[in-house]
Amino acid sequence: MRPGTRYALRSVASGLGTLLFVVIFNFFLFRMLPGDPIGLYTRGRNVPPEQIEALRAELDRPLVEQFLGYLANPFSSTINSARFNQPVWTLIGERVGATLLLVGTAIVLASIVGTWLGIRSAWQRGQRFDNVSTGLTLTLYSMPEFWLGMILLIVFGVGVGFLPGMFPIGGIITPGVDPSSLAGILDIAWHMVLPVTTLTAVYLAEYALVMRASLLDEMGQDYLVVARAKGLMDKVVRRRHAVPNAMLPTITLIFMNLGFVISGAITVETVFSWPGLGLLSYDALRGPDIALLQAIFLLFSIGVILANVAADLVYAVLDPRVRA
Repeated sequence: MRPGTRYALRSVASGLGTLLFVVIFNFFLFRMLPGDPIGLYTRGRNVPPEQIEALRAELDRPLVEQFLGYLANPFSSTINSARFNQPVWTLIGERVGATLLLVGTAIVLASIVGTWLGIRSAWQRGQRFDNVSTGLTLTLYSMPEFWLGMILLIVFGVGVGFLPGMFPIGGIITPGVDPSSLAGILDIAWHMVLPVTTLTAVYLAEYALVMRASLLDEMGQDYLVVARAKGLMDKVVRRRHAVPNAMLPTITLIFMNLGFVISGAITVETVFSWPGLGLLSYDALRGPDIALLQAIFLLFSIGVILANVAADLVYAVLDPRVRA
């Protein structure tokens, strides 16, 4: 068996083993939480005593029997959310698109701008651009997401002094607007400006600093000295030789962050009332809605595991040393 194939199989097997551990951990974790899930489910509802007894009988089944049933189908659509009184996976399916749109857009923008900043900062190390960009990205990175989101919401959503509010203060679309029409698409984009700006600003430093550090390591390598000695222009040496080799840690970071796309940003979605998985997680935690939390945690874990396996495979394609 070729080394590359053996490496790929080992990465996939490691991902499957991690997924099995997460499923087992997910089952027992939420059964250790205090509280009465039946009382939460029936609160404010006129539920007959017979149905309550049936629910308690289901909850009081032997733990091994519950575990085997969950292990057989952790994505069961018959489990209802106590807070929303709907199947948990139906609720999640309705919110996934909004989260992918918001967080996915922010990660794409942050990775492109942050990588460019890191490359230019490293190539101009110690100069004005490097000092300003590094200081700015570190300042943005140190800000809590919810705090930065609230500041942008107050300044550009509500308006301060002579500056009027220009952007929507919450939601994904204006009520009554058809989301499939051109006006609806533009309206969604207008609602995205503030939350996407918040997430992009916070994520920016990760890509900029990792790319800068990686490129600085490459700049001292002998092959760049040889390339310059051959008479290649400085920008050619950077574009063709230094940057491709320095991109490997940044690519890993991109894939790792892609794993968190599906989990959304709980604080930002809550601040901007964005109807995604982050806001759904916040609502489930307020319950607490055990069934919904269990399903959301499983989905988030699967997204991170798949992204890490994909990062391992892509890394092996780009760097032959990993396959060996």
